[in-house]
Amino acid sequence: MPKHIPWLRLPVLAVSLAGVLVSGRGVAGAPAASPAFEQTTTRIAGRSPEVLALLDEYYDLQLSSNPEMASAKGDLRFNRRLSDVGAEAIARDRAQLGSILDRVAKFDRKSLAEADATDLDLLEYTLTVALDSARFFPEQQPITALSGPHIELPQLYLSIPLSSDALLTDYAARLEQVPILIRQHIANMKAGLKAGRVPPKVILAKSVELTRGLAGDDVAADPTLSPFYAPFRARPSGDAVATRGAAAVREKVVPAFRELADFLEKEYIPGCRESIGAGQGLDGLPAYESNLRRETTTTLTAQQIHDIGLKEVARIKAEMMQVINETDWPEKNKYKGEERFTKFVEFLRTDPRFYFTDEKALLDGYKVICKSIDPDLMRLFRILPRLTYGVRPIPRFAAPSSPAAYCYPGSIKSGIPGYFMVNTYDLTQRPKYGMWSLSLHESVPGHHFQLSIADELEGLHPWRTMLQYTSYVEGWALYSESLGLEMGDSPRSSFNPTARGVYADPYDYFGRLSDEIWRACRLVVDTGMHAMGWTRQQAIDYMLANSAGTELDTVSEIDRYIGWPGQACAYKIGELKILELRARAEKALGSSFDVRAFHDEMLGAGALPLSVLEKRIDRWIERQNAQPPKGSGVARP
Repeated sequence: MPKHIPWLRLPVLAVSLAGVLVSGRGVAGAPAASPAFEQTTTRIAGRSPEVLALLDEYYDLQLSSNPEMASAKGDLRFNRRLSDVGAEAIARDRAQLGSILDRVAKFDRKSLAEADATDLDLLEYTLTVALDSARFFPEQQPITALSGPHIELPQLYLSIPLSSDALLTDYAARLEQVPILIRQHIANMKAGLKAGRVPPKVILAKSVELTRGLAGDDVAADPTLSPFYAPFRARPSGDAVATRGAAAVREKVVPAFRELADFLEKEYIPGCRESIGAGQGLDGLPAYESNLRRETTTTLTAQQIHDIGLKEVARIKAEMMQVINETDWPEKNKYKGEERFTKFVEFLRTDPRFYFTDEKALLDGYKVICKSIDPDLMRLFRILPRLTYGVRPIPRFAAPSSPAAYCYPGSIKSGIPGYFMVNTYDLTQRPKYGMWSLSLHESVPGHHFQLSIADELEGLHPWRTMLQYTSYVEGWALYSESLGLEMGDSPRSSFNPTARGVYADPYDYFGRLSDEIWRACRLVVDTGMHAMGWTRQQAIDYMLANSAGTELDTVSEIDRYIGWPGQACAYKIGELKILELRARAEKALGSSFDVRAFHDEMLGAGALPLSVLEKRIDRWIERQNAQPPKGSGVARP
């Protein structure tokens, strides 16, 4: 996830888990927004006012539909609201999206400026994908192993501005609305039960425990123990805002989550299905293929993606076998073939030297790595994000069901830094040899870097800074892991093609390959489970047999894939396209290829579907070829 970026799973985004499109009114009975809602009016020189007005309408719908995300982006117009996921609101917003799509189709692209035509193309793509997903009523399955109100709401305070009395008062008002939102989710899940549209039981295994953990007797007696109360803990004794927050936790939040836990345990989970594949659910393979199109932004079929995965696994595993020779593993010459790989991975999973015994030491290790990366960024990029980031542990209540790490995107506009969230639960499952690649993926130049640059883009309509196509976002982060080869004291280059950069230690390099093969395995197991009838254990066994991932991470990841069909395929598909585009640019430009200019072009328009990204890079290559070589006054032939 993002690994996971929780905000990328929120309802209105085109690449979200559910594709839910919610109300522009906030939850029923909610207080008025703070400040009062005013329609966006965007003016950009040389742009069509009609196109900009349509983009404004969609942009306002996104933010008003998802007030939590609006606050995270620094837009405080809806700051006292929570999302409205009621049936009426969902139907109303989907109708508005259909209306916008109809009006997009009426524009004559040929008469528009390039920027206007591009924005309309992107808007048309986004709306088409979102409405296609809506056919399968994703709001009826809001809870997975990694998402849902019991996971996302308690972490809301990490991503929104809370630096003043007024902002904390807005947050308290939101807490008072939690029961409304929870009951809307319950109503949607009841509709799913009635229709037979339910998730696999296995992905809900920890949901009751996590939900009850937010509503225990200890929290009811002392609301200051709740993660919901965290923003108020620095307030002085007797503070009015903190008192309101405590009352909201005790009187609203705790009863709401008790109600949710009872519903999950007594009614919902017993009615969920034993099968795990999306293809075995009510909506069958059409729903899974829709997910694949949305997540990968391609038209690749499940079989095509499966075959790509098998090919990549074979390629990467062959290199991993070679790296074993470079390690100091005392038994490397004792075994051969698959047994050698299995025994080496067993050694990695059990030798204490590869694991920390102290949570602080693990966090400090990540902080050192992140600081070590910073100086190398200038070697690979001209444009750097202004937004800073920190390293934090994943909250204890969420850690058991969370991945090894994820990125919480901040925003310059909201004054909130980004965070590289690290899982410190069960240190025997957090290997040191995966720390470099994980840091490059989740922090810089991966998720934090790309998302921050997108948030800071100027000259584009603001809706473009919010696009989060999974194949682009996750493809970039996976590609960023490979950029570690071009960093460090001995960076890889045309003059030093075998150097391994920050992965000079063979264990770190094996860890990097293990992370890469992990993403290749996803193509195999995701399509295997959802389209080809694989069992959960079959998928777990395949991952464990072909990577150095720990059993805890592997089981957690497989349950994630079960609950989020198709999303895990986007990483490798996106990375392969970015690598393809870089190789194309290097071949076409030869000695004139500038990796910093290439990366700036990759990131300079925000997230894009892969087909749009390819056209953008092809046009950039043409422009570069048209420029005269340095020291010459003639154009390149």
